[in-house]
Amino acid sequence: MNTFQICSNCVLDTNDPNLKFDDQGVCDQCNDYKANIEPKLEWNSKKAEFEAIIGKIQKDGKGNDFDCLLGMSGGVDSSYMLHLAVNELGLRPLVFHVDGGWNSELAVNNIQVMIDKLGLDLYTEVINWEEMKEFQLALFKSGTPYLDGAQDIAFVGGVYKFAEKYNIKNILNGYNYSSEFCSYPLKYYYYSDSKFINDVRKQFCTNLLNTYPMTSVFYRKFWMKYIRGIKFIQLLTYFPYSKDEAKKLLQREYGWTPYPQKHFESRFTRFFESYWLPERFGYDPRRVQFSSLILAGQMSRAEALEELKKKPYDPETIKDDFKYVATKLGISAEVLQGYFDMPKKFYWDYKNSQKMLSQLSAIATKFNLNRAQVR
Repeated sequence: MNTFQICSNCVLDTNDPNLKFDDQGVCDQCNDYKANIEPKLEWNSKKAEFEAIIGKIQKDGKGNDFDCLLGMSGGVDSSYMLHLAVNELGLRPLVFHVDGGWNSELAVNNIQVMIDKLGLDLYTEVINWEEMKEFQLALFKSGTPYLDGAQDIAFVGGVYKFAEKYNIKNILNGYNYSSEFCSYPLKYYYYSDSKFINDVRKQFCTNLLNTYPMTSVFYRKFWMKYIRGIKFIQLLTYFPYSKDEAKKLLQREYGWTPYPQKHFESRFTRFFESYWLPERFGYDPRRVQFSSLILAGQMSRAEALEELKKKPYDPETIKDDFKYVATKLGISAEVLQGYFDMPKKFYWDYKNSQKMLSQLSAIATKFNLNRAQVR
């Protein structure tokens, strides 16, 4: 029987069954950061590469109304990236937002204040609510952990399909080493496997989801990148990025309002990450978020451990949140409670391509083609 262990350097623990530790009790994600990321943090050495990328974006967009696509959620990373792209780099992004039906009022306001201040155009792709609702209910009925997969698939698919339709070659992506280096466990965050998703849909969906922006791994990783030549540009990996400083700038310059936790611009994500996943499956995603900040030197391990002692949700309002989610999905609170109490299942209880995808990921990592965010 495996014993519980927490990394001696960050706050990742053996709730991630794939986590490995060295003789000093340091996890493999910390060692990966030290070996493969810290050497890349010599910012001056990346200046020429960065300037070449910006020059290519501007060249590709010459003569067009915009030179790149920027996916905007209203969170700190995408908001700061928008400020950087326009005010610091002189880019002309088309701001693209996918509305999955769960936007918080705060998210809507944060997007609007930035669009207004910068004088930009905003294109919003609204996902068919009946299809979103059907897909999310199917994930509840499956008993599996990652209920937010429906939104993630819509967000990624929406951006890709828009870029392909209008032949936009460069998509600005908010990934950064400061808050997103550490990976979420595959056990709890498995979703981007078409075979798995199709099996869940076949068993639990009556709606065919004909307009849903579904995409396959082949489409995202091969077709779009190598055939269509559409690239994701990770601007925030080319210079020091402090999340706290970014929040201060956004508040000062735009009247932007911070969220209590990463990803909480979506009311469903807030419910899922703060309540459903910790209470039903015993996994707290703050461990990943805090560990990234620890590695980036923006949070101490002691601070993270202290924060983890606190409930990730407000016990006084969780009943209202529970009722809100149930009502929005068109079910009763009792039915939602039934999904909470049902036997737990995982991706391996359904048809899946995990073995093949794992092999492809290993090849991509070996040749430095991509870094997976989910283990």
